[in-house]
Amino acid sequence: MSDPHRTYLDFERPIAELDNKIEELENLTNGDGSVDAATEIAALRAKSAKLLTDTYANLGPWRKTQVARHPDRPHFRDFRKATITDFAELRGDRCFGDDRAIIGGTGFFRGRPVMILGHEKGHDTKSRLYHNFGMARPEGYRKAVRVMELADRFKLPVLTFIDTAGAYPGIGAEERGQAEAIARSTERCLTLGVPLIAIITGEGGSGGAVALAAASYVIMLEHSVYSVISPEGCASILWSDSAKAQDAATAMKITATDLKALGIIDEIVPEPVGGAHRDPVQIIQKAGDAIERAIDTFSGLAAEEVLARRKARFYAIGRQGI
Repeated sequence: MSDPHRTYLDFERPIAELDNKIEELENLTNGDGSVDAATEIAALRAKSAKLLTDTYANLGPWRKTQVARHPDRPHFRDFRKATITDFAELRGDRCFGDDRAIIGGTGFFRGRPVMILGHEKGHDTKSRLYHNFGMARPEGYRKAVRVMELADRFKLPVLTFIDTAGAYPGIGAEERGQAEAIARSTERCLTLGVPLIAIITGEGGSGGAVALAAASYVIMLEHSVYSVISPEGCASILWSDSAKAQDAATAMKITATDLKALGIIDEIVPEPVGGAHRDPVQIIQKAGDAIERAIDTFSGLAAEEVLARRKARFYAIGRQGI
């Protein structure tokens, strides 16, 4: 049976219409054992599956942006609950307060002790407001620095999960040093003597994302996006027209394929047909496997070698083919 609570994106409207027809037929024929109805439902299911496959095989940058923002896409809390055991959250920046857009703490990833950080957008109206839609204030980035410093002290790998439209641009955040906090967090990522594995699970927006993603190894889900500014913001600046966001998304090279070619990310995790939100269990398992492989790559390396590899990685960005 089709999921009546599924949220369809604009470009998925033809798929939604087919799924609605399937649901109507299932409700009309529920329990009557009609062979003709069963045949028609099977045909519609096959047509819907093919249309879904064809649609997602040819997603452009703007449609990928829409998928990355899908409200049902798995968030940090889902990855954390499925991959981290004995999680102990660390709150506060020891300067001002606690920011709920970035969650961090200690735990075990598949039996290994790690430090974990991630943007949390929330899953309903109440939790989205509580987590400020994943847009962190300065105290969030200062908390991240605190967590990373603990990781360096105790020689623990750091895992970061990136999903934010960007840092919060409010007056209070600016008054408390938003730019400086982002810069300090980015600097700490780059100076860690332990491996930092970052995975972009949805949106990787602006410095708010880079502050947790200046990593030793960057993984990206297939339909996630990563850019210096949102397509809408770029269109507003370049053309004074946010309606040209689709053009901006294409020009900015924000997809995983483009970023892999430029050396900005290191690995792409394929998503289920229809996006991560259609099979969260599968994508979380695949993401966990990618993280484990990345950690193994740095296992046993001295701090000097970890730093040298990170330095070489950043110097190589954009040099492919030169």
